[in-house]
Amino acid sequence: MPAFHETVQNVTSAISSPVIAIGAIHYDTIAHASEPIRPETSTPSRLNAKPGGVATNIARALVRLGVGTRLVGAVGEDGAADMLSRQLSQEGLELHVKARKGFATGQYLALHNPAGDLAAACVDDRVLSQAPEDLFDGIVADLAANATDDTIWFLDANLTAAMLIRLTGRALPGRLVANAVSDAKAVRLRGVLGKLDCLMLNRGEAVTLTGLSRDTSSEDLAAALSQTGLKSFVLTSAASDVLVLESGKLHRFAPLQTDIVDVTGAGDALTAGTVAALARGYGLTQAVPFGLAAAALTLRSTGALAEELSWDALANF
Repeated sequence: MPAFHETVQNVTSAISSPVIAIGAIHYDTIAHASEPIRPETSTPSRLNAKPGGVATNIARALVRLGVGTRLVGAVGEDGAADMLSRQLSQEGLELHVKARKGFATGQYLALHNPAGDLAAACVDDRVLSQAPEDLFDGIVADLAANATDDTIWFLDANLTAAMLIRLTGRALPGRLVANAVSDAKAVRLRGVLGKLDCLMLNRGEAVTLTGLSRDTSSEDLAAALSQTGLKSFVLTSAASDVLVLESGKLHRFAPLQTDIVDVTGAGDALTAGTVAALARGYGLTQAVPFGLAAAALTLRSTGALAEELSWDALANF
């Protein structure tokens, strides 16, 4: 199994390793208010509805970046599932979806102030959070039978702790990359940290995993993460430097400056850009600048997927 610091192919090649993304498939409604959000009353806003969910955001971005990607997830038997299936298939994703009777497709609602900051958000993810741990066993077995050692398996922490343990305990050819998703859900990864090849997370999620206080420095959080069994990680901290552990060494990257229109999906874009570069054979520290470029493009766009996102756009950012 190739380590991330190894060059597994010519990095100038357009050929990439395949990615199998497993996690949330949501229907997102994003509100952009024309004035500060008012509690207990309506606020004039523009509303956009798009596919969402961490695994879905990253899978959609990877297709834009020229990486062959399969998306595994759960949906309900409803109109949102039909819409998502049509759109995601049209975008080039290969879907492997379990439809769960009696459940609604996952939905996410976000309210953004005029400056682009997130005022509030709600999510209904029962279709996945209340799923049996063996829900994807058949799908994963079929995909693993055709996977190779250069395959990248991406898992998001919208999967339950039991699902994560079950998936990482299987003989999956390739490398395992995970995203911690949120402060509340990061704890689900505690039982699998030593099995991951790389974890993407932010400060709040690192606090959850390490048990340290919220005023702990990023450097101390990184030191604590390095003692959890993680082989490598990418630790973000809003507009502060990104810390990357690779081959036992800590590296620092400054985020790219850009105008902020919408913070939705910026972290997912960083993950997608980084994974796309890994799939092209870059080592982790070489790959992160592509992720930073993807995040900057997304911050200056509306929604989780920037229309101008492409591999050339990242390479020339």
